[in-house]
Amino acid sequence: MRKSLFLSLGAVALIGTTIAQAAPGDRLRERLKQRIESREGDTDGQGGAQRDANAPRTRPDQTFAYGRDPLQQLDFYKAKGVSSPAPLVIFVHGGGWKRGSKDVAASRYAPAHYTGLGYNYASIDYRLVPAATVEQQAADVALAVKALIDRARELGIDRSKVVIMGHSAGAHLVALVGTDEQYLRGAGLSFADIDGLIPNDGAAYDVAAQMKDGGPMMQDTYLQAFGTDPARQRALSPTLQAASPNAPSFLLIHVQRKDGAAQAKALEAALRQAGTKVERREFEGRGLQGHAEINRQLGNPDYPATPVVDAWLKGVFGR
Repeated sequence: MRKSLFLSLGAVALIGTTIAQAAPGDRLRERLKQRIESREGDTDGQGGAQRDANAPRTRPDQTFAYGRDPLQQLDFYKAKGVSSPAPLVIFVHGGGWKRGSKDVAASRYAPAHYTGLGYNYASIDYRLVPAATVEQQAADVALAVKALIDRARELGIDRSKVVIMGHSAGAHLVALVGTDEQYLRGAGLSFADIDGLIPNDGAAYDVAAQMKDGGPMMQDTYLQAFGTDPARQRALSPTLQAASPNAPSFLLIHVQRKDGAAQAKALEAALRQAGTKVERREFEGRGLQGHAEINRQLGNPDYPATPVVDAWLKGVFGR
């Protein structure tokens, strides 16, 4: 992966000037870091341009605000071929807590796929670091859930069947909302309002461990998001908040990134110790390319994680 990143930088140099030769070493390191951070958000630094061109482009049935900030918006896609109220799948994008959006950091397959299964689907934006804190981001996830549940009759949502999934930083936020009930309570909800959660290839489930083991390139991002106070880092670590009670059921999916796999295994163990129902599945894919792929391709019937998630949702929703 590192080799491919350097080759990409070399291609940029050939198109313009010989950047690699002219720029100082620290400038090259900074550019490499920015590429890695943008890939962490699954935007590849190009607004999602590298996503599968064959993926369907589905327009939302509604876009509405769940708060006063311009980023407190969500897209709603109505279930297809369903006359009765249908389950709801909510997606929370990644982006290192400081970038990304529902428009560029979500799978293009997902809306058509999940609505085709007879589920409502929503993809949310949330306020970003540094203008907002991670605590406020988790609160935004809960507020978005509340806004959708409050419109259940209007939107055709079965409010007794709600699952939240998220990728990367979104996976962390989803896991945090599923293990620390204060965020749902702040929105007037509880764990009883959520049927399950799907954290997708996240890290920082244990913040301090991730900052120690996650490598140097993302350290500034983690510091910006979580700071240096050990008590705050613990409070924002789903693995360390996983003592009972939790949301009823978790599906942890991930590729073969060393730190991401270790974080998922530790969260699984903590949830099991708490008596929470949890399943963990690992898929092919390494490094940042695999990290982006499991997000971009989820909902593609040919991608191995898609039928696994489908079967889990069927078990949770009972349909």
